[in-house]
Amino acid sequence: MQNVVIGAHGATAEDVLAVAREGAPVVLASEALAGIAASREVIEALAAKPEPVYGVSTGFGALAVRHISPELRAQLQRSLVRSHAAGMGPGVEREVVRGLMFLRLKTLASGRTGVRPVVAETMAAVLNAGITPVVHEYGSLGCSGDLAPLAHCALVLMGEGEAEGPDGVVRPVAELLAEAGIAPVELREKEGLALINGTDGMLGMLLMAIADLQRLFTAADITAALSLEALLGSAKVLAPELQAIRPHPGQAASAENMRRVLEGSGLTGHHQDDAPRVQDAYSVRCAPQVAGAGRDTLAHARLVADRELASAVDNPVVLPDGRVESNGNFHGAPVAYVLDFLAIAAADLGSIAERRTDRLLDRSRSHGLPAFLADDPGVDSGLMIAQYTQAALVSENKRLAVPASVDSIPSSAMQEDHVSMGWSAARKLRTAVDNLARIIAVELVAATRAVEIRTQGSEVLEAAPATRAVVKAVRAAGVLGVGPDRFLAPDLAAAYEFVRAGGLAGAAESVTGPLA
Repeated sequence: MQNVVIGAHGATAEDVLAVAREGAPVVLASEALAGIAASREVIEALAAKPEPVYGVSTGFGALAVRHISPELRAQLQRSLVRSHAAGMGPGVEREVVRGLMFLRLKTLASGRTGVRPVVAETMAAVLNAGITPVVHEYGSLGCSGDLAPLAHCALVLMGEGEAEGPDGVVRPVAELLAEAGIAPVELREKEGLALINGTDGMLGMLLMAIADLQRLFTAADITAALSLEALLGSAKVLAPELQAIRPHPGQAASAENMRRVLEGSGLTGHHQDDAPRVQDAYSVRCAPQVAGAGRDTLAHARLVADRELASAVDNPVVLPDGRVESNGNFHGAPVAYVLDFLAIAAADLGSIAERRTDRLLDRSRSHGLPAFLADDPGVDSGLMIAQYTQAALVSENKRLAVPASVDSIPSSAMQEDHVSMGWSAARKLRTAVDNLARIIAVELVAATRAVEIRTQGSEVLEAAPATRAVVKAVRAAGVLGVGPDRFLAPDLAAAYEFVRAGGLAGAAESVTGPLA
């Protein structure tokens, strides 16, 4: 696997995902190591002076009023990390911890934190050895950054605490470091603070959510197109000239995706055949508008993430002119807001998908499809309860869309009296994204079955080529089609894996070419 080189000027989203999800090894660039060493010289010069400097020769937070003598400063850093490693609850996912560590290493490499090169080198070695600190669900208020999660990672550099080895087994850190040939670090002035004072956890989870949602928005466009087709809807609403007079980029992209999936369909446009309709229902006709608004929200979130990736978040920081200044850049508000914004977009995208599913299952609104898409309605229940499951997920996502970032709770004896709750926003967004993949999967199961029912035995009604490719691929993935009732949970699980792994987009794109 190709190395990810960490320089002095930030990282890319692709770098973070490669390290967090694929286990790519990291290498510190020579200019980054030189910058780290130069900023360390500034810190050591300040440490030798009698004047107190926050984070170098003082306590922390509300305890910053105490000047710490030189002989106690190593103990100060140890105590800081040990006391801040106070998380509780279940451990978070391996990819989250690896993303958090990589992003903290990225900031260390900026030359703005004042640590020694050995600290950055040791963190890189821990990542490359596949050692993953145990980081707990609760403990971060998102200001000053993700303190408790980062402290659990810093504890590992000191040779303390617990971590997962490359085999996924949780063991004492001292054993894991010894097996990997990594020497623990004794932290010096400023280094403990530099390891824990950042927005790295919430940023890493934002980047992963952006990547996942990009795939899911494409998947949702495909299932919306299949539902429109199965309902004999009109594709005229997707015309480019209609999107141009309301020029939201996301709306145009979603409409274009749907139009390309539906190209060559013999099902669309039959809305006047039996029970004439002037217009399709909103959940069908307005699919590009809703998905497009979510796409534009995603673009805004990506802009914020890119700015954060270019940042060096710490307090205090070493400036290019040699000054060491306190600041408030660790506050997580910019990241927390977009995490919450994405949860709203995910909830609404799931909500409109569920409405299309319900329409496919309702005999009074599906324009000729059997009740619940059952093989023998009354004897068979078809997809009735699949829609119940989908509705439960939609309702859960509505609860998860309640923003965390509007909350704040004071801490550190009122020194840290306004916090972002960005970590909480990120944790609930991860759940919402996973739920959204399941919601889309249920619509996929319903829409493909409805298309098959609609086209069986018909010489006139033929699905679009892209739709036929999707149906073939989803059946090959283990999702069965029309037939008597069977144990349904495995079909839904297979559809979920198909959507989440990108199989749905891949099947459609085998006909359409790349979709947005």
